[in-house]
Amino acid sequence: MDSKLSVWKQKIIVFAGTLGAPGLFLISFLDSSVLTFPVINDLLLIELSIQHPARMPLYAFMAALGSVLGCLLLYFIARKGGEAFFRKRAGRRANAIRHWVEQNGFGGMLVAALLPPPTPFKIFVFAAGVFEVPLWSYISAISLARLIRYFGVGFLAVKYGNDALPLIGRHKLGVALFLVAFVAISYGASRWILRDRSGKPNDTHA
Repeated sequence: MDSKLSVWKQKIIVFAGTLGAPGLFLISFLDSSVLTFPVINDLLLIELSIQHPARMPLYAFMAALGSVLGCLLLYFIARKGGEAFFRKRAGRRANAIRHWVEQNGFGGMLVAALLPPPTPFKIFVFAAGVFEVPLWSYISAISLARLIRYFGVGFLAVKYGNDALPLIGRHKLGVALFLVAFVAISYGASRWILRDRSGKPNDTHA
């Protein structure tokens, strides 16, 4: 069964590679939902961006869109699948992951999506569905994280060519920590700027 699946995966990769931006969408959608294509979407994004630098924003956007929609599909599957399946997949990490997504919402999903492998990101996605993280917060966090990731990879591809992925690999933890810190500071600053300065409750009821 595994060998047959690998053959199908290879066929999908070859097919997607001939499609350009739609192929990136397809691979990213499948990788974020029902199948796994480790690093393939990044490699395809780099290859296409090197060949057509002016189209890099389109490629990055299509990769991000496919990934977001794939995560959304997995979210709704999780809503139907229930907690038992989540706990089976997550194992000993189940309680910690549940606490993370329930307590942190948008910020928790954003950080999980920005962390590099081997972070088990799909488990966080599944947990978000099982424990009903608000849909808008979920979509916003995944969208921001994927846009940062794919536009970053595309930029490096245009600038460094085929050396982009090895460069990311050598510095992936540092890059991830920088992005998480940047997002955390930005999020905290926005909350501080938008806080209620009146000293009175927001509720205007008599």
